[in-house]
Amino acid sequence: MNDRPHDMQRLLTIMARLRDPQGGCPWDVQQNFASIAPYTIEEAYEVADAIDRGDLDDLRDELGDLLLQVVFHAQMASEQGAFGFADVVAAISDKMTRRHPHVFAGAMVEDAQAQTVAWEEHKRGEREAAGVADTSALSGIARGLPEWQRALKLQKRAARTGFDWPDVTPVFAKLHEEIDEVRAEFAAIAADPADAAARDRLEEEIGDMLFVCTNLARHAKVDVGSALRRANLKFERRFRAMEALALADGVDFATLSLQAQDGYWERVKAAERDDPGN
Repeated sequence: MNDRPHDMQRLLTIMARLRDPQGGCPWDVQQNFASIAPYTIEEAYEVADAIDRGDLDDLRDELGDLLLQVVFHAQMASEQGAFGFADVVAAISDKMTRRHPHVFAGAMVEDAQAQTVAWEEHKRGEREAAGVADTSALSGIARGLPEWQRALKLQKRAARTGFDWPDVTPVFAKLHEEIDEVRAEFAAIAADPADAAARDRLEEEIGDMLFVCTNLARHAKVDVGSALRRANLKFERRFRAMEALALADGVDFATLSLQAQDGYWERVKAAERDDPGN
């Protein structure tokens, strides 16, 4: 359980060896920041998945995979003479110290909510000190985030300026409005399947609907990512159960009519109601 600093050096040495153009791994040598970025995102999600499942052994392994991504990027940067792993550690250590003056510099903060506001103020000050010209309340929200996450951050930032619905009632009204607009664009496409403008509008209206759904979750204090993960897991669990039931009946699920498949879906739901702990 004890931290062993030499293990970190061992990992750095392994990564350098993998990237060695002469004796390293051909795949690792060929990679660059852009090609590795999707793996970095994937590993972060796998960490979240291990947490959702409460699997600490898997969490340990997934955190290692995520750490490897940091080491990989730092190694590539070091090869270009830009920065090394030690610079990454120093930068985040300095940032954490700077952004927590109530812990490291004797400042006072009332509670976690006040700290969140102070954190954003620190970030804004850092952007100004760095000469960032964008003074909008929405400044600094990364474009590389998953879009649902970016939508949530945009809404939270806007809410800090007072631009927010007072409660959930108007959010429901807006959601119904957006659903009606989506229906209208579907109808337009049904009337003229070649109407490219209608298809473009449909994408825009579905985007608006999803944005409002994110706002609904925010007002309900429900984590959007967690809620969607639960929905995905539930669908996967039920679909696999349908396939298993069909197989037990000697039937290929994929050959069934939609009505027959729906019958299996209802059987699975009924079994879940009878056994809530399943």
